[in-house]
Amino acid sequence: MTDETTTPAAIRRDGDGTTRPDIAALAREIARHCAAYRDPIPRLALRQVANTLLPYLALCGLMLWVAAEGHELWVLPLAVPAGGLLVRLFIIQHDCGHGSFLPSRAANDGLGRLLSLLTVTPYDSWKRAHALHHASTGDLSRRGTGDIHTLTVREYLALSRWERLRYRLYRNPFILIVLGSPLNFLVLQRFPFGVGVPWRTAWRDVLALDCALAALVALLALAAGGIGPVLWMLLPVVSVAAWIGGWLFYVQHQYEETVWEGPEAWDFHRAALGGSSYYVLPRVLQWFTGNVGLHHVHHLNSRIPNYRLQECLDGHATLGEVGRLTLRDSLRCLGLALWDEDSRKLIGFSGLRVAAAPAA
Repeated sequence: MTDETTTPAAIRRDGDGTTRPDIAALAREIARHCAAYRDPIPRLALRQVANTLLPYLALCGLMLWVAAEGHELWVLPLAVPAGGLLVRLFIIQHDCGHGSFLPSRAANDGLGRLLSLLTVTPYDSWKRAHALHHASTGDLSRRGTGDIHTLTVREYLALSRWERLRYRLYRNPFILIVLGSPLNFLVLQRFPFGVGVPWRTAWRDVLALDCALAALVALLALAAGGIGPVLWMLLPVVSVAAWIGGWLFYVQHQYEETVWEGPEAWDFHRAALGGSSYYVLPRVLQWFTGNVGLHHVHHLNSRIPNYRLQECLDGHATLGEVGRLTLRDSLRCLGLALWDEDSRKLIGFSGLRVAAAPAA
């Protein structure tokens, strides 16, 4: 995806697909630059909460009223901006989980747990699972927590025919994003299973949120005169936000020139810089997505609050040139599904070698 003319020489791939050895040193040098932007700025944080939460609540209130008046279909267009604002609220919760949004841990945790009622995402469980994702991104030996399941070509070819079919279905964009993202947020996150954190934490966190959500939905149903208007408001908004969030999470690491390594060669800074994309979005989309497209910066230093990521990127020329994905580029990522250890690229199923051994 990245054009040779815009990729710094220190991180270009050689003709055989290997990265030059100084990428890790370059990444560490850039990480030192990023450290200067890790301090939260309460004024900016509170302004972001206000300009996101207030319009979100207003839109949800309007949707609830419209649905209660019997005009349910008019709710659907409003779900698009409301879903965008919910993505932005999720990014704030995400930053709280990293301890980066506000100066104190108590303030971050308090705000994060409050926002979890709106994002329907359990705060503590997600925070811990996401920390594991940051600690293991790009490590082939530590796949499976907080990531999109990705097989190597050799692993895929070793599967039986039915196992290959199952993986192909899982990697189908319609199943993975269109169906899978809302299913994950609305259903799977209601159960404390498979979250990659201690079960006591998961049970306490998930069940507490479920009870709070049930109480909130009941109160809204009383106010709206029934559960129907609440569902017409809740389900479209969460679905739109899940589709946007699922797509963002996909393109952040699932692009052709990402980086995967075995445990002996894995390096945190190289994985952060070389294995996380810079999703170049129009300004309005970057605003709604809370600068999360600057994902390589975020992985280099997760303590940088989202409202300082652009400032950090602007302060170092190389950061604007690494891992660039435009909207058009990102659409080509949809067909990628396998890590080719020989070419060191993500490839699609159509890129498998013709001479590969047949399935068992």
